[in-house]
Amino acid sequence: MQKQPTILQIIPELGPGGAEQGCIDVGAALVRAGAKAIVVSHGGSRLHELARTGVQHINMPVHSKNPLTILMNSARLQKIIKKYDVDIVHVRSRAPAWSAYLACRKTNAHFMTTCHAPYNIGGEMKRHYNSIMTKGERIIAISNMVADYMQMNYRLNPHNIRLVHRGVAIDRFNPNAVSAERVITLATQWRIPDGSNVVMLPGRLTRWKGHHVLIDAIARLQRKDIFCIIIGSDQGRSAYRQELEDKIAEKDLSGQIRIVDHCSDMPAAYMLAGAVVSASIEPEGFGRIPIEAQAMGRPIIATDHGGAQETIVRGETGWLVPPSDSEYMAEAIKEALALNPEQRDILAERAMEHIAENFSVDLMIHKTLGVYNELLADHGTQIQI
Repeated sequence: MQKQPTILQIIPELGPGGAEQGCIDVGAALVRAGAKAIVVSHGGSRLHELARTGVQHINMPVHSKNPLTILMNSARLQKIIKKYDVDIVHVRSRAPAWSAYLACRKTNAHFMTTCHAPYNIGGEMKRHYNSIMTKGERIIAISNMVADYMQMNYRLNPHNIRLVHRGVAIDRFNPNAVSAERVITLATQWRIPDGSNVVMLPGRLTRWKGHHVLIDAIARLQRKDIFCIIIGSDQGRSAYRQELEDKIAEKDLSGQIRIVDHCSDMPAAYMLAGAVVSASIEPEGFGRIPIEAQAMGRPIIATDHGGAQETIVRGETGWLVPPSDSEYMAEAIKEALALNPEQRDILAERAMEHIAENFSVDLMIHKTLGVYNELLADHGTQIQI
């Protein structure tokens, strides 16, 4: 009788974010495929989502970068690997990766990683700390940009790298799945003036997300018909939020730009947008906003670097503009809002088809489980894909 495959994923915390979403999606797929799925984390706001899928959760302080805690976590992970006869340990962050690597060396479990970003190197100590993500028997890169970063900065066997782009849930991020009532609810809650051209920037309030560039772009347009919504929590960065609020007031845009902390219905939010902006001033390893916006058929304007270059078809499904350039961004917003209904429909069709073919969550899961099966070959078991 074939052994039931057991996959242990490790992530610091289950909060908002693409890495966390991927962990939850893969865990749910493993359960559906008849495998045993375990997630180790320090908890978080999305534990209920994990529980709903049937994935077992084990709480551990794997978010900690304290060397002593990392060693203690390694001992704990060894016990878990042996108790549940874990076949593969899949880690998505550096601190827990060190614990898992040490644990796997003392057990029969395979060790693999997903690299989500081009980490800053800084010095030899930081280079060594980051290098743990390159020690997996298989290393998933979420974009070509991340794969190139690893190849350039570390001596890797290219055979061990697998490209698996993040995916969006097409059934949820679909214009036809969003009722008018949901859209009206958000428009009322956010007090959007009737007839406004809505420009939207989703993204947590941290400087590298480029909110200040968008504010400058809106100021350049000098159009009273534009209403801009910035969606994102400051996660304790109250000084940066205040800086943005001060900049909005300084530009005399308090009646046209609103910052909202959180949105639990992003598909409905996208339906309000005449244009969606991803203004990151530093390259993102992938970036969820461009694929979600395209899946919803919305015009997307993103900065011309990082993962956005791989997910947006320049001139066909969206605009790519130079980083930190409010003038180019303003021009792209102007062009997006000027699309007539026929042009908007053509762009939406292209964008939705592009995402369905290349960046669906189903495709991401299929490829990830395929990587697991590569490692499971010597364990006499496979996951049914």
